[in-house]
Amino acid sequence: MKIIVTGGAGFIGSAVVRYLIRQTNAEVAVIDKLTYAGNLASLAEVSGSDRYHFFHQDICDGAVLEKIFNDFQPDAVMHLAAESHVDRSIDGPAAFIETNIVGTWTLLEAAKAWWQQLDSSRREAFRFHHISTDEVYGDLEGTQDLFREDTPYAPSSPYSASKAASDHLVRAWMRTYGLPIIVTNCSNNYGPYHFPEKLIPLTIINALAGRELPVYGNGQQVRDWLYVEDHARALWQVITQGQPGETWNIGGHNERQNIEVVRTLCALLEELAPNKPAGVDRYQDLIRFVDDRPGHDLRYAIDAAKIERELGWRPQETFESGMRKTVAWYLANPLWWQQIMDGSYRGERLGLGRK
Repeated sequence: MKIIVTGGAGFIGSAVVRYLIRQTNAEVAVIDKLTYAGNLASLAEVSGSDRYHFFHQDICDGAVLEKIFNDFQPDAVMHLAAESHVDRSIDGPAAFIETNIVGTWTLLEAAKAWWQQLDSSRREAFRFHHISTDEVYGDLEGTQDLFREDTPYAPSSPYSASKAASDHLVRAWMRTYGLPIIVTNCSNNYGPYHFPEKLIPLTIINALAGRELPVYGNGQQVRDWLYVEDHARALWQVITQGQPGETWNIGGHNERQNIEVVRTLCALLEELAPNKPAGVDRYQDLIRFVDDRPGHDLRYAIDAAKIERELGWRPQETFESGMRKTVAWYLANPLWWQQIMDGSYRGERLGLGRK
């Protein structure tokens, strides 16, 4: 099976590529623009495989996509390329419109042109798998409510609105043109190679440096946490077993308040990194509550019953085991994140962290 993976140098995308190379016989072509969140170091362990190919390209360039499709001749597309940080979408939504909406449209057109000229058996087997987020649903009011595949869309941020738009485009290309698509909507991912602007890696790295640990508002926002390698395994099952036109919600069954997540990280660091920076008695003493961000969703929670029932997938990691693995990975791989923090991985300093 030959698969194009867009955004394959990003957090979830690189986990998917590593899974495909290590656990399957698939041949993989990664297309990635290498924006600030793309990092080839996340693919280093599989880059020597003869089943791995990398194209440093923008999915908004239709001519380039046409050539890649014609040269690589894929059986499937796994579309993960996206701008994904809510704070950045609030400060500068244009990039989110360009990549998440225009880029998805450009990729759909390239995939459609390729698919339409295939013979009947390959046309029937082809899949366009669009990987999206639970944030398209907005947030939940009741403590027992869950996002299901038929939950109405109600995005709250420029990021989630752009992803909702891309979901609608993908479904329209099946309804209008017949392109065999699959959509998955996942909960918050965490794990190795997570870019340090996100809550979990930022908390770990700030704590190790003795910096403040910022928590929005009162920290009671609830997220369902999914270990990224469990997610990669789910995506493989969906693209190989799922039927065109279906939507699958993928969650970790790990609902936690943000403040619980930060305190859990502090407790793990007390155990795994007891030698603290000067002036720090306890990691949790670094926690600081900061002004909430605009339009902050209160609670996300995924109902993953469909994928469990119909495809037999369940997460292998609990919140406790996944968080322990994550903290241990960051402690064992400081070079990966230090090169991001000082900007050397892309030749410039990023100035990460919230002042």
